[in-house]
Amino acid sequence: MELEGVTEVQPADEDFQYLFSKEHSASFCPPSSTSKSLAPLAYSSTTPSTPVPLIALDCRGLEITKYHFSGRWRCKGEESGTEFEYDLDEIMQDGGDEGRWDDYDEKAGAAVGVSEMKAVIQRM
Repeated sequence: MELEGVTEVQPADEDFQYLFSKEHSASFCPPSSTSKSLAPLAYSSTTPSTPVPLIALDCRGLEITKYHFSGRWRCKGEESGTEFEYDLDEIMQDGGDEGRWDDYDEKAGAAVGVSEMKAVIQRM
């Protein structure tokens, strides 16, 4: 995820629903799995090339293969602290460039945005 003039990117509300592609680990039995998420972590990377944890999951009986960015997100202006909220579903529906969000921070007098939204799934 690349940030322009913003920090603390995170889901907009506590009841956020994450969207994943998954694989069940046991093909010989009916699909049965559980996953539990821990509190989401705010993304504030200063080095966009380094993956930063966004959420930790406890998964049993399934293998998460991909995360799909969607839903309402929020962030703060890096210089001004202005709060912004954006809906990735609306952006994608309107033909947005792979979920890129752009706005203008009036207090800071600067363009702000979030782009290059890519997820890396890592087992711990």
